[in-house]
Amino acid sequence: MGAGHAHQLYRRASSPVHALPPHTKLAATFAFVVVVVSTPREAMWAFGVYAVLLGGVAGLARIPPLFLLKRLLIEVPFVAFAVLLPFVAEGERVEVLGVSLSVSGLWGAWNVLAKGTLGVAASVLLAATTELRELLLGLQRLRLSPLLVQIATFMIRYGDVITDEMRRMRIARESRGFEARGLRHWGVLAKSAGALFIRSYERGERVHLAMLSRGYAGVMPVIDEVTASRAQWSYALALPCAALVVCLLGWVL
Repeated sequence: MGAGHAHQLYRRASSPVHALPPHTKLAATFAFVVVVVSTPREAMWAFGVYAVLLGGVAGLARIPPLFLLKRLLIEVPFVAFAVLLPFVAEGERVEVLGVSLSVSGLWGAWNVLAKGTLGVAASVLLAATTELRELLLGLQRLRLSPLLVQIATFMIRYGDVITDEMRRMRIARESRGFEARGLRHWGVLAKSAGALFIRSYERGERVHLAMLSRGYAGVMPVIDEVTASRAQWSYALALPCAALVVCLLGWVL
């Protein structure tokens, strides 16, 4: 899998959540999101319970609330979409502070905000407690397509390389007095993007030839085999199981 790469979402700490095998956390997160999406939107109290459950996991993992809230900003485009729904949706209308809003649009906005926020929060907690390399090992353990795992591995490994290449190209432009200030500079930026694509393609060809020369036959070797005990599985699945109980109550009540 190569060397581990730290990322901005990860927060190093010593906690029971960090210590769980990665594939158990991946399975638990996926199951939790499925349960949240399956919850009826009318059971508004259930989403509050889900938020409390995630808050408990964050506390157990020693993730500061501010750290989590900052990374939830990634869902801002979805929030903007949800805010527009009550204004553009059709059907029965209701007056709210003198503004005519669609009832179905209000429910749709709530559905997107509640389920989307909880899903993003669960993903952020997963990323905050699991390093990228461990996530790849977890996906491999869960029998994800080896080709997809390899693609993700190379993307992570060479993402920093491409970023550094972009930085050097930017420094080279600025050292020659270039500053992008308007549309007339887009041509230079387009040429830089083209040059970056060619360099990246050529680097990929060289890496592929180097791998073939070292015996690569389409399958990456498994360096580390991660396993999990029944206790660890039980510990990881406690969150989705508790959420499932809440979901069932939401349908019944």
